Amino acid sequence: MTVLALFGPTGVGKTGVAVALAGLLCARGEEPVAINCDALQVYEGLDALTGAATAAERAVLPHELLGIVPVTADFSIHEYMPLAHEAIDVAVAAGKTPIVVGGTGLYLRAALADLSLRKVPAFDEESELWSGVTRHPTQLFGLDMDRAKLYERIDARVDWIVANGGEEEARRADELGAGRTARKALGLNELLAGDLETMKRRSRNYARRQLTWMRKIPDLTTIDRTDLTDGEAAGRILASIGSAP
Repeated sequence: MTVLALFGPTGVGKTGVAVALAGLLCARGEEPVAINCDALQVYEGLDALTGAATAAERAVLPHELLGIVPVTADFSIHEYMPLAHEAIDVAVAAGKTPIVVGGTGLYLRAALADLSLRKVPAFDEESELWSGVTRHPTQLFGLDMDRAKLYERIDARVDWIVANGGEEEARRADELGAGRTARKALGLNELLAGDLETMKRRSRNYARRQLTWMRKIPDLTTIDRTDLTDGEAAGRILASIGSAP
């Protein structure tokens, strides 16, 4: 069983493409399951703020490791890696197709490879994952798009977050005493301060860093989804599955 991995910057539409891909895989008799590799989507009660899959999307593509950690708890790659390995191993053993999806590069590494956590690699460092050694046969896909359109999508995503309860999520997390790592959720502090322009700017900056990270991943098949719908981008991925990058 080949593990599929889908990475890309915030706002590029990873979840929508993953859900569309799941529909295509189901149509050919496979049973896909998503494994979250976003460091902030693991927290309870931050669904809108972090862009976690909606209930409707999860009905099409079941997701593992979403909303599993209380917002008051600290959580790191040390806790994440064994959970991700177990989720992938269970899926593979059951004959399901794992789709590792998210935008945290280090969590992507940890989900796919056995990393030494004595020294967590920094953003720009190499690690075992980029050597091509993964726990299961894996195909990696990266979503990219025209920068101006990506930034438009990011700005629109911030507006969507506000319209769909993001401010309420931020206030609730703050009142509960959100832990140190949960407070790193992009936009949480800005929503508490009502500073949407700073949130948009920080989101665009974060997307640039994610794209820098993505370019470091070897054997990655890049999908330019600038003018593609979720379904069309998923079709490109499906056509590439089983072929060399």
